[in-house]
Amino acid sequence: MLVYDYIIVGAGTAGATLAARLSENPTCNVLVLEGGGSDRNLWLKLPVGYYKSIYNTTFSHLYRSEPDQGINGRKMDCPRGRVIGGSSSINGLIYIRGQHEDFDDWAKLGADGWDYESVLPHFRSLETYAGEPSQFRGSYGPLHVSDLRNKNAACDAWLDAAQASGLPRNADFNGETTHGIGGYQLTLRGRWRDSSATAFLKPAMKRANLTVKLRAHVTGITFEGRRATGVSFRQNGQDHTVNATTEVILCGGAVQTPQLLQLSGIGPVDLLKEHGINLRHAAPEVGENLQDHIQMRTIVELSQRGVSLNDHVRNPFRLAQMGLDWLINGAGPLSVGAGQVGGAIKTKYAKDDRPDVQLFVMPLSVDKPGKPLHKYPGFTTSFWQCHPESRGQIQIGTTDPFADPKIRMNYFGVQHDLDVTLEGLKVVREIYQQPEFRELWSREVIPGNTHRTDEDLKTAIRANATTVYHLVGTCRMGKDETAVVDPNLRVQGVEGLRVVDASVMPRIPSANTNSATYMIAEKAAQMIKDGN
Repeated sequence: MLVYDYIIVGAGTAGATLAARLSENPTCNVLVLEGGGSDRNLWLKLPVGYYKSIYNTTFSHLYRSEPDQGINGRKMDCPRGRVIGGSSSINGLIYIRGQHEDFDDWAKLGADGWDYESVLPHFRSLETYAGEPSQFRGSYGPLHVSDLRNKNAACDAWLDAAQASGLPRNADFNGETTHGIGGYQLTLRGRWRDSSATAFLKPAMKRANLTVKLRAHVTGITFEGRRATGVSFRQNGQDHTVNATTEVILCGGAVQTPQLLQLSGIGPVDLLKEHGINLRHAAPEVGENLQDHIQMRTIVELSQRGVSLNDHVRNPFRLAQMGLDWLINGAGPLSVGAGQVGGAIKTKYAKDDRPDVQLFVMPLSVDKPGKPLHKYPGFTTSFWQCHPESRGQIQIGTTDPFADPKIRMNYFGVQHDLDVTLEGLKVVREIYQQPEFRELWSREVIPGNTHRTDEDLKTAIRANATTVYHLVGTCRMGKDETAVVDPNLRVQGVEGLRVVDASVMPRIPSANTNSATYMIAEKAAQMIKDGN
């Protein structure tokens, strides 16, 4: 039987980063088991390629939630990366950490050592930022972060309109504050996407002490008494077992990590009993505390042709120009991610002077990634509530490790979430009406001018709101006995088992979650090296 010091389950954002950092010690043998395959595909390299990859089952596990009353009984798509690099290989490339106070909140909730001042050095150590240096940014890390490289007249007009409505300009959302409006930063290395695979794992795979097995689906954790000793997995139709002398580290994300814990006897007692699973440790919060950002998209039709990317993709000359701009300069529309410009704003519900709505703007419109852009010249402003109070859960529905668990999102389960989203919609409409932008568009497509009253708009939100793919929180860290992991990310109640991924977040960050997931892995690697 093969034996390693550390077995890492999952080569996603956290797993790839952690594996690279732990294998820096040449005396430490690390095994990474990844259920997906290689990232050798153009759509995984081209920045705008996330439109093609996020719903492609070759690279993405397309989970679906249970019917959700908060969104009119709809089932929500919950794609997660199933490829080395995980969701960092298929996401919209947006790099934003969140508000400083997000991490102070973690510490207040029992995650000692995870306040902003404590995590900032780890944010800095993982990145090389191409913009102006500052005390907030890193210059020597493996992950490359770039400012926006595309200019668009409609986006510029939107920024002017947002400023006219009273919002300040912000040159760096990862600096002193997220408040204000400006361009988004992206994980770009040259003209290509930079993921945890390209930034961390692939360079580290040259080391003799790091082994990566692809298409290796972990089916369970093995134990001797209360100590995790290894994992079982299936690869190419064959079942295998490997042992870890030091730790098994779960990096499967907010869906697969709680699923694997429950299948291995760590979870809610009644759930495990229902499925005939022997109880290893009673952990009632495994799979609970599920959080996500749910966005409302607004779309207007521009009155001028040639500004929206909807027009560009149907013009062979513009397509050629876009290709040359990307090839020669690493810039232009092919270099963008899920949002060009946007920012963080405060509605009347904002608490402690913190933004409570995040805005994302793109000079295009589409039903969802992977679908053709609309034939009319569309322009989109999406937004979500920064600090949702609703909580969902993830539970196994069977003992089959290859079956999807049941995902209950419970969107708008707390009225406050819907109230803030409504106010965000009103703010977006106010920006559209500013003189700096109003002359550019002819009609509001979504939600549409027929939706005027608050009740009308709430109906539109429930009918149109979609996930931003930010599922977190299902293995909450804290120092209380019901927390799944302690502040050192060790699973409570057992030994030799740790969780390092987005599932440990006690509360969802206010903005995109990928950057914070990188930081969790970076900080975890240092804790492990320090013997904590």
